[in-house]
Amino acid sequence: MRPHESNVLMRVGRWVAVLLALALLAACPGNPAASTWNADELRMLRSLSLDALKPLPPDPSNAVAEDPAAAALGERIYFDTRFSGNGAVACASCHMPDLHFTDGRTFGVGIGTIPLNAMSLVGAAYSPWQTWNGRNDSQWSQALIPLENPLEHGGNRTLFSHLLAENYRAEYEALFGSLPDLADSRRFPRNAGPVDSPAASAAWERMDPADRDAVNRVFANLGKVLAAYERTILPQPARFDRYVASLDDDGRVRGEAPLTVEELAGLRLFMGKGQCADCHNGPRFTNDAFHNTAVPGAPGVPIQRGRIDGVALVKSDPFNCLGAYSDAHPDQCTALRFMVTESDTLLGSMKTPTLRNVAETGPYMHTGQFVTLDDVIQHYNSGGFAIQGHNELTPLSLTDEEAAQLAAFLHTLTEE
Repeated sequence: MRPHESNVLMRVGRWVAVLLALALLAACPGNPAASTWNADELRMLRSLSLDALKPLPPDPSNAVAEDPAAAALGERIYFDTRFSGNGAVACASCHMPDLHFTDGRTFGVGIGTIPLNAMSLVGAAYSPWQTWNGRNDSQWSQALIPLENPLEHGGNRTLFSHLLAENYRAEYEALFGSLPDLADSRRFPRNAGPVDSPAASAAWERMDPADRDAVNRVFANLGKVLAAYERTILPQPARFDRYVASLDDDGRVRGEAPLTVEELAGLRLFMGKGQCADCHNGPRFTNDAFHNTAVPGAPGVPIQRGRIDGVALVKSDPFNCLGAYSDAHPDQCTALRFMVTESDTLLGSMKTPTLRNVAETGPYMHTGQFVTLDDVIQHYNSGGFAIQGHNELTPLSLTDEEAAQLAAFLHTLTEE
């Protein structure tokens, strides 16, 4: 054999070896570029992608929900610290845009400390129930609760009415018509409302019922413009969504895979052995339902009874969908009219939070019991005993490697 022929054969041999190595790598299940999904898995993946998120449904209880002027006014008030008893607390104090509309703290901090973890507002407008126990059936009725809570904004209804008149009269009246004659301090004292303050509560009781009704309507409208703004806070695409978009109809990645081997392994666990998708499903990674997963109590904090209290509170709320200040026809209040009110699953059950941006929205659970995602995964992995009510949690038996893979996947849900 001539020397140049030998060199050619050697080069050909090297190329054959390279091609064989690439073929073996492509066939390896751990290679993200080669990872394939069957039809059922692909269907689930696409159901989790933001591409599957439907347009925001209307809120019939809020006539200005889709009004850009209402959203603009709501946005200004959302950041306005004057809407508090001490002039230092705004909605953004606990729901900060830079932290995906959470606050990064175990408990919310307003005028005092609220023994609940601040839920993210991202995509919350899709949910029929607001807060951890679902005590409100709309964003606008929920927005009213912290305004009067002495530990949060610490204000009252006539105070907020006066603040609207003094700072946003033109914008308010363009949306809702004339404000009451708040200049008459005998009819509309500056501080009055059904709140914990004895002076404000007594002043409220002295008001004429018609004047109280007029103030209630202004108060409800304040919640409605805040909700109009909050409806614009929607989830944004994450690396996970790019991955799903890269899959062809055979479940194979087109081009370079946006997820690593570890993240893909975590995704398979999320959909399978980890049982996460049982509750964290749909494009917002939540079923908007209530579950008791044996979460331990937080030291020094009263035990929350969960959904069983939420049901009682939403039924008695004068600002619910069926109330006098709702813009909905009773037939449109489906969630409230047909909600489950009696079940052994209500006690201790809390709302399933979204997992969008979960890696950046700790601490976790309703009273921030878990500091890190690893803590959360360990809780679900080991199981536990419910301190009250029916325990839905079963141990997952994940290995340490699998737990790390699952945590790695959850990081891919952070918006880009």
